[in-house]
Formats: sequence, C-alpha cells, structure tokens
Amino acid sequence: MKILMIEDNESVSQMMDMFFKKEQWDVVNAYDGEAGLATFKAAPDSFDIITLDLNLPKMDGMQVAQEIRKVSATVPLIMLTARDSESDQVLGLELGADDYVTKPFSPITLVARIKALHRRAEVEPEAEADQGVGNFDVVTRHFKLSTKTREAFLDDQPIENLTPKEFDLLHTLANKPKQVFSREQLLQLVWDYEYYGDERTVDAHIKKLRQKIEKVGPQIIQTVWGVGYKFDDSGLDS
Repeated sequence: MKILMIEDNESVSQMMDMFFKKEQWDVVNAYDGEAGLATFKAAPDSFDIITLDLNLPKMDGMQVAQEIRKVSATVPLIMLTARDSESDQVLGLELGADDYVTKPFSPITLVARIKALHRRAEVEPEAEADQGVGNFDVVTRHFKLSTKTREAFLDDQPIENLTPKEFDLLHTLANKPKQVFSREQLLQLVWDYEYYGDERTVDAHIKKLRQKIEKVGPQIIQTVWGVGYKFDDSGLDS
C-alpha cells in the first residue's frame, strides 16, 4: 500500500513513518497543503490512501480535500482533526473525507483505520468474484448496484462521484430494502469498527449521498425518525 501523508508536523510524520514501515507500506510526505495537492495531482492513481491534516500552511486541509475530490471521487481520504473541532469534523466528512482521526491520536489507531478503509475497498470485489455474482448484485425495480465496478444506477442514470464510504453506505442500505438501520448499526457495518457513538459520521455521509442521488432522480434514502435510515424506492412507482 502507498500512502500520501499531508502533515506539517514533521515529528508526527516521522513517527508515523516508523509504523508504516512496520506494515511494509510506502509513504510519501508533504508538509504543506500546496505541496500535498501537487504531489497527488502528479500521480493520482498511485496512492491507495491519503491522510490529511486540517491545519496546514499555504492551503488548509478543507481546500485540499475539495481539490482532491475534483481529481478523484474514490481515493480513500482520512482527515486528522483537533479534538475540539466538532464542526471541522462534520464539514470534513461533507467535503468527501471517508474517515477522521482526532489529535492527539495513537499511531496504532491510525494504522487500524487505514487498514479498515483499505480492506473494504479490496475485499468486496474479490468476494463477488469468488461467489460468481453477476454484473449487479443489488437490483430493484428502479435501482441497481455493482460492487465489482463500484457503480450505482437509479433508473439507469449513474449516481456519480461516490466516495468509497458513500458507496459502502448505499450498498449496505440497498442490500436490504426497507430494513431500518440505526446509526450504530451503520457505524459497525460500514466503518468496520466502533465509533463510540459518534453518529455525526453517519449523518454527514447520508447528507452527501442524498445530494448525489438527487442529481439523477427522486430520493431513495429515507429517514425513520428516532431510529435511523432505510433504502426504499417503492414510492417511485406511484
């Protein structure tokens, strides 16, 4: 795995380099926002994961995240945020981050988050191939989704620019139409680890997912007040 770490604190970068090397991962370090963005743009297909600090010189992390998503909607992106910046965490997720880790953080925690994010990107296509699943493994009257190509369609119109976590969230909901999932269940199923009750993560991703769905058709992700969310496209028949 090859990681781009955009972090202006060199001591943090050096510490993480040691942990990444233990995992036999390659890492490229950038120490300001402009350098990080330029490094990514020079070879966007070469990186498996990006870790991005929010407080960067020359260009802040929010701006970098926006520019990264213009180049790639799918490269997994983990934001590093200050512990008390709740609004930054939510905004970061809305801008396309797949995950966030609060500072100060344990290197082991960051490594675990990277592994979880990377594992989901790799395992689902492999599992489909092993099971001999057809072109689409979720098909309803109006919707279809393929984990092999990681594409989703609403009435044959592609739902575009889904981040890895947005796709996984849509897949989890659509795989069981009309079943209501609590936020806690979605945290466990989609993020592959406990978020210790931080439901803002789910809400931020649902918001962005709905915006992308609404660009091609009616809303198919429904809120069940006081409980959670469900996929339901049956209302499109009326």
